[in-house]
Amino acid sequence: MRVYESCPVLESEKFILRLFQEDDCDDLLKVYSDKNALPFFNSDNCDGDNFYYATKERMQEALDFWKLSYQNGWFARLSIVDKAASTVIGTVELCLRVSEDAYNNMGILRIDVRSDYEKEAALYDIASLITPHLSEMLGCDGVITKVPIYAVERMKAIQKAGFSKSDQLLIGKTGYAYDGYWIMK
Repeated sequence: MRVYESCPVLESEKFILRLFQEDDCDDLLKVYSDKNALPFFNSDNCDGDNFYYATKERMQEALDFWKLSYQNGWFARLSIVDKAASTVIGTVELCLRVSEDAYNNMGILRIDVRSDYEKEAALYDIASLITPHLSEMLGCDGVITKVPIYAVERMKAIQKAGFSKSDQLLIGKTGYAYDGYWIMK
């Protein structure tokens, strides 16, 4: 999977997506300590982590784990930089799913943003920036992303980006079945 050999930098008019950096910690703390953003983070199959990091130390532990995960090819985290504000406003997580369910060999796309960016226009810009590159980056057959039923802005954004609602459940490591996935092939 090419993303682990060399993570590309993707840029649009409004955003830059690049591999996270250590000095993103303070900006990312604002994302992952944002209780209004927390309900939109996809923590399915993440061993109990809900991605709420209330201290700089806890955020740094997460960054250390993200670095280890990238080095081991488990997943890649890219920081989302708002070019106008010159600040990191969230992350995109990418990984390839190897499973026995309908989502085998599919890329998983997680988009975590501060609550003030949980808007259709921003989410569409981010999704449409990353999705054309996922097949090459991950070697996947398609992409899935989770959208809770209450995430109306997110739902509009990913529909506009080309995703459609899936009726298939994602079967986790423990056998738990997760719903709310959208797919793009």
